[in-house]
Amino acid sequence: MRLHNKSVVVTGASSGMGKAIVETFVREGAYVIAVARRREKLDELAAGLEGAAGKVIPFAGDVSKREVNEDMIDLAVKEFGKLDILVNNAGTMDDMGPIGDVDDDKYEQIMRVNTYGPMCAMRKAVNVFMAQGDGGNIINIASVGAFRTCAGVIYMASKAAIVAMTKNTAFMYTQSGIRANAIAPGAIATNIGESMGTPNMFGYSRVKGVIATAPPPGSAEQIASAALFLASDESSYINGDVLVVDGGWTAG
Repeated sequence: MRLHNKSVVVTGASSGMGKAIVETFVREGAYVIAVARRREKLDELAAGLEGAAGKVIPFAGDVSKREVNEDMIDLAVKEFGKLDILVNNAGTMDDMGPIGDVDDDKYEQIMRVNTYGPMCAMRKAVNVFMAQGDGGNIINIASVGAFRTCAGVIYMASKAAIVAMTKNTAFMYTQSGIRANAIAPGAIATNIGESMGTPNMFGYSRVKGVIATAPPPGSAEQIASAALFLASDESSYINGDVLVVDGGWTAG
């Protein structure tokens, strides 16, 4: 098993890519704190993995809050004795709006979930890794929207910030054995679109042509496979990278 006895925290774990990551990791022997707002979905996830090689502990919380990000990592250390891997997967979508239509409340909401929460989790994780003294592994879920206009300005800015934080963390802590990498999914069949609400029609009119060039959507399980590779020792010399998983969408 590729993640035997690894202690992991995964956010956004109740559906989509996060759920697939938890399922994949637990079947590979990991002990996982599964974090999301919907406790009932987390309980269903845990029940479905009974008898697997690893273990799931549900943790209901809003990752836009600093204390939730700190508490989930504390729980991993308390339950499993250590923290090995942090997966920042939770995210929310904007309404495709351009800069001229940015709403302050929407900006605050999206940046807190997509950027502030992962920053808080990374800060806590790095300090735990340093105290443990044997390295650690951070995997952030970014997006091709970090470098290609396929969404609104807030979402794109939030994911570009994730890429920058990933690279900075990898550089700063590589001598301590701490790795930080990101996955940039393209079009993936998940329910993140439900968080969009009513689209900004001007913004959507501009990006729909780009979206139309995407290949058929990938699956959450394909992202989970990429995360498993980055979580495993097979990727031990990969640090500060952004692994694009988009079916070739951004290759041209």
